[in-house]
Amino acid sequence: MSLQMIDTGFFKLDGGAMFGVVPKPLWQKLNPADDLNRCTWAMRCLLYEANNRLLLVDTGIGDKQDAKFFGHYDLSGDATLRSSIRAAGYDLTDVTDVLLTHLHFDHVGGAVKRTDDTLTPVFENATYWVHPAHWQWAVHPNPREKASFLRENIMPLQESGQLQFLTENPFPFTDIDLRYVDGHTEKMVLPVFQINGRSVAYMADLIPSSGHIPLPYVMSYDVRPLLTMDEKAKLLQQAADENWILLFEHDPVTEAATVEMTEKGVRLKEKGRLIDLL
Repeated sequence: MSLQMIDTGFFKLDGGAMFGVVPKPLWQKLNPADDLNRCTWAMRCLLYEANNRLLLVDTGIGDKQDAKFFGHYDLSGDATLRSSIRAAGYDLTDVTDVLLTHLHFDHVGGAVKRTDDTLTPVFENATYWVHPAHWQWAVHPNPREKASFLRENIMPLQESGQLQFLTENPFPFTDIDLRYVDGHTEKMVLPVFQINGRSVAYMADLIPSSGHIPLPYVMSYDVRPLLTMDEKAKLLQQAADENWILLFEHDPVTEAATVEMTEKGVRLKEKGRLIDLL
């Protein structure tokens, strides 16, 4: 059994959108913005090996969009999904399962590749897993999220026959607790692993960075921000009580952290790499 975070590079998003109603003088201290008000964010995925299966959680933004699309996000960094999987000691064909927390482009873009005019799944031997209610949400998008759900990232998974729906089919990793939240988007899934007697939770976009731990720090992208706050409060309380390790998909610096209850609410306790906190 092994669990490791892998890097797929960095991109930029508007700081105000990422921190919602929090004033810039406060969030600027956490993640300084450039002259276009954009902050740098990681796209950190997760590899889990157990029982002769290799699970990849999320896939980053990928590389199949055109220069105009990528120009909005100012991609940087040397790491890619492919290079990081290989650096971890695996090949793309070793991945047996891909769990997609949700289908926004920066989480699912790396799941599909373009060869000339053909779109096919990157992981040819893998089953792709997504919640069925979220799939319907993504293929029939609301106006608020429409720009985040790109059909070229989504439909090839179904057309290939490699797509399976959580709750309708048995997920092969029975040791992973799958939790569903609805504040950021409908039925986003957060996997919680048991490693060395510790709960290790991949936060996806519920808590995208360590700077988003305080309850009011909620992204403007969230479709139900008040629900996000409630979901965060419940999870953070349990994480503090049980000494969970939280994994941050988008934090440009901090990979993992623990939290504790303080007079101001739940706050950071320890932070660093996953391997150092286990």
